[in-house]
Amino acid sequence: MSHSHPELNEPSPIPDGGLRIIPLGGLGEVGRNMTVFEHAGKILIVDCGVLFPEDSQPGVDLILPDFSYLEGRWDDVVGVVLTHGHEDHIGAVPYLLRHHREIPVIGSELTLAFIEAKLKEHRIKAVTRLVREGQQDSLGPFDLEFVAVNHSIPDALAVMIRTTAGSVLHTGDFKMDQLPLDGRITDLRAFARLGEEGVDLFLVDSTNAEVPGFTAPERDIGKVLSNVFAEAGGQIVVASFASHVHRVQQVLDAAHAHGRKVALVGRSMVRNMGIAKELGHLDVPEGTLIDVKHITDFPPEQTVLMATGSQGEPMAALSRIANKDHRVSVGPGDTVIFASSLIPGNENSVFRVINGLMRLGAKVVHQGNAKVHVSGHASAGELLYCYNIVRPKNVMPVHGEIRHLVANGALAVQTGVPAERVVLAEDGVVVDLLEGKARIAGAVPAGYVYVDGSSVGEITDAELKDRRILGEEGFIAIFAAVDATNGTVLTGPHIQARGMAEDDAVFDAILPDVTDALNEVVARGNADTHQMQQAMRRVVGRWAARKLRRSPMIIPTVVEA
Repeated sequence: MSHSHPELNEPSPIPDGGLRIIPLGGLGEVGRNMTVFEHAGKILIVDCGVLFPEDSQPGVDLILPDFSYLEGRWDDVVGVVLTHGHEDHIGAVPYLLRHHREIPVIGSELTLAFIEAKLKEHRIKAVTRLVREGQQDSLGPFDLEFVAVNHSIPDALAVMIRTTAGSVLHTGDFKMDQLPLDGRITDLRAFARLGEEGVDLFLVDSTNAEVPGFTAPERDIGKVLSNVFAEAGGQIVVASFASHVHRVQQVLDAAHAHGRKVALVGRSMVRNMGIAKELGHLDVPEGTLIDVKHITDFPPEQTVLMATGSQGEPMAALSRIANKDHRVSVGPGDTVIFASSLIPGNENSVFRVINGLMRLGAKVVHQGNAKVHVSGHASAGELLYCYNIVRPKNVMPVHGEIRHLVANGALAVQTGVPAERVVLAEDGVVVDLLEGKARIAGAVPAGYVYVDGSSVGEITDAELKDRRILGEEGFIAIFAAVDATNGTVLTGPHIQARGMAEDDAVFDAILPDVTDALNEVVARGNADTHQMQQAMRRVVGRWAARKLRRSPMIIPTVVEA
């Protein structure tokens, strides 16, 4: 899948005094968030995240933004601002810093702690700058001010970017929970003050723009979790994102209240919660947290496992538990809670895990049958408030699929933003802010860059298509040896198939036709092995399509003897 926008041309150079905004990820998808700001010859990046692969991308570990626009310009990058510590906003930073390790990484305390732990695994030592809400900073021609916002992870920030071309307010991911667990609300007073000053372009989180009303407060979850814990007889397993500190806090509190011990399962969960506890964002009741190695020291009705894998990721703890491929097992009497929402595209993976757990006899509690999760994103009612408070001159919805961006743009128009000043862009679309007006100026490449094992960007969409064909249609290998002097067939053709429903004997019927095709090529003169291979491929391909109703991958081999 590509976002190259063939209908838009490459942009002309930035107009004098203009500010160029280029989303390289996060617009048209949920994940891979990255926005480039270019002004006065310098570049500022806001967020640099990953997208997780779908079933149609077999073997892929992660999907990165396309950094090709920045090639040859790394020395011009003055910094990467990270709005918060979720993977879809920080996960690609190590891959970015491989290109240029001196780029400063700017973020709040928890965000920097998460990224530094990640960079350590990649053996990268970054240049970091700690910022807090209310703080102002400068990076080249960009003057920055950071604003507290409430999200499903502590220490999230919005950023106001001031330049001589105009001011841009980027919300990052946010909602307006008025009773947050950590008491840190979205700073609407700052939004109002910035609105009075003048916001030329407002980049707004679109994830929940289609959802009417207001996102429910996190506090609602605590009561529901407590009720589930009260009714559970056996072991409890809770699945969440490895960075959802608030949800882990609520699980710890519920476990403590019901006399249960909690063990963290999954490397990233253990690492992140260790950091959150150290920085004071996680309050662990005394004696509640134990090492997973000691979980069997307690009866099941006294234990809670806090695990990763709420999105059905194949290698995460919960998927492995469902597949009986983990030291932890679940069975009748146990309760599994999915304490997160479904990311679009992950539904099948999640339902597969739910079915696997229920097959083992566990009771599964999820968003569909209990209120065990609230979103971390502002719903339509909150977004309307924001537009009315900020009163921006131009709006560019960010972070979401096309339907989310369109819905968010419609909300802006309802509050009085002229429709022509709402920019609906996708990844790679170049937007210029000049003399108070934002307009689309062209497009740059912003395709998917796949991380596949140790390779980055080596695998192409064509190779993924080959993998899908191998997985869905099967594989046929045909071999023949020919005389190098006269081209006569010495041995073969032999056919071997894999992943086909039929026995290899079914191919006996086609062998004479393959031999005839080889002899025909030889009779034409000047035959080479490539022409012979193509002739074998054509005959077998047509036969497989007609007779077997399949389009397998066909690998013909002809050797000269």
